[in-house]
Order: sequence, then structure tokens, then C-alpha cells
Amino acid sequence: MSTGKKALIVVLVVLLVLGISLYSFFKGNYNTFVRLDESVKSSWAQVENQLQRRYDLIPNLVETVKGYAKQEKDVLVEVTNARARVGGAATVPDKIDANNALSGALSRLLVVVERYPDLKSNQNFLHLQDELAGTENRIAVERKRYNDAVRTYNVAIRTFPANLLAGLFGFTKAAFFDAPAAAQAAPQVKF
Repeated sequence: MSTGKKALIVVLVVLLVLGISLYSFFKGNYNTFVRLDESVKSSWAQVENQLQRRYDLIPNLVETVKGYAKQEKDVLVEVTNARARVGGAATVPDKIDANNALSGALSRLLVVVERYPDLKSNQNFLHLQDELAGTENRIAVERKRYNDAVRTYNVAIRTFPANLLAGLFGFTKAAFFDAPAAAQAAPQVKF
């Protein structure tokens, strides 16, 4: 065999190995991004399930409080408006903001409840309050799972050299579900 043919075979083998390596890189990273993106979407769906549960509990809670606390109309209107904002939110960041506003309104509603001992002993209210507390715990768990999935996904699409592929195929950073700044301060209870 001549040296020209040997060189051609070596070049072809090198190109074949390089082609297989590039194919493996693109296929592996792309599939990883798709899997992680689906994990983020699935985690967000679980957050939304729990947010919907809270959303459905609120009218019953508001109606129960309304019977006892007629003079607390502003707080009840605020909760109702925050709930409506949640229902109208379309994007993940909008839903996060709307639910953070709803969380703040609910905490103010529960502060109002402290002023009404008869309400605090009402069995219907106690049941609703327990349901809401359980739902809030579920939301916290699902929000953590969602944020973990977002962190893993965001790290994967921002790590070199995979970030080049992520940008090429349109994978963008996902939004974290952060607690609002107001959540860092405890609600004030005044009698």
C-alpha cells in the first residue's frame, strides 16, 4: 500500500472518530437538556397543583371570616383581588409574583383572625385553616423540588461547552420560585 493511501485511510479514520465524537456530544447534551427541561416543567406542574388547591380553599375561608369580621372588608377585598390575580397570571414569573402577593394577603387575613376569638373556635374555620396550613406545607415542598430542578437545568445549560449547544437550540434559563421580600418579616399581630 502506498503512503498516499495510508495517509488517506488515517485521515478518514480520524474524521470518522471526530464525527462520532461530535454526534455523541450533541446527542448526549441535547437529550440531557430535554430531560432537564421536562423535569422543570413537571416540577412546576406539581407546584401549580398545590397552588390550585390553595386557590380553591380561599373562597370558603373568606366567606367564613366574612361572617365574623364584617369590618375587615379591606383585608377580605385584598385576598379576593390577589386570588383573582393568580387566576389571570399566564407566565411562570407572573404566576410566581401573583402567588407571592396572595401569600402576603393570606398572612394579613390570618392576622385579622387573631382579633376574633369566636372565629378561631369555629369548627368550619378550624378545618379550613388546617387545610390551608397543609396546603402551604405542600406548596413549600413542591416549590423546593421545582427550584432544585431549575437549578440543575440552569447549571446544565450554562456550563461550557454545553452552553454553546444550549444557545444553539434555544434552551434558556428557567425562573426560580423565590419568596417575596415581605416574607422575611413576621406579620404584626395587634389587638
